[in-house]
Amino acid sequence: MRILGIDPGSNRTGYALIDSDGRQSRHVASGHIRVTGEGLPARLGCIFREVAALIAEHAPQQMAIENVFVSKSAQSALKLGQARGAAICAGVMAGLPVSEYSPREVKLAIVGTGAAGKEQIQHMVGMLLGLHQALQADQADALAIALCHAHTTLGRGAAAWGRGR
Repeated sequence: MRILGIDPGSNRTGYALIDSDGRQSRHVASGHIRVTGEGLPARLGCIFREVAALIAEHAPQQMAIENVFVSKSAQSALKLGQARGAAICAGVMAGLPVSEYSPREVKLAIVGTGAAGKEQIQHMVGMLLGLHQALQADQADALAIALCHAHTTLGRGAAAWGRGR
């Protein structure tokens, strides 16, 4: 199963594609979309177009995205929600089932604690996928979201993980 993981953001949106059977996962592609455009509508259009292009290029069968959480301000949460909406629309328009996960669910699935830090996520994602290069935070988060989805929908329990290649 090919899974597209999205870590939405109004400035940078992380993306990751993995192939997984729930026991083993393999890295296909990952990185981030540098969101461009003057004004919010143009930026949302950029997210939509770039996610749609990733879907067209890599043909994922499912999409997973992080839920909105309120952190700094209501304004930040609104922008994040709109970025999520643009990415979700690209997935839905392509006919993909879209699953949503809270940051806590993702951290729990990858590290084993819902209070894991960014460095822990980056380290565990690298280990699970056998990646040796340093991962950028948005990229690692998108990979973690994709892995969380694989773990939740395709495999059951931590014993199902193994090391993906």
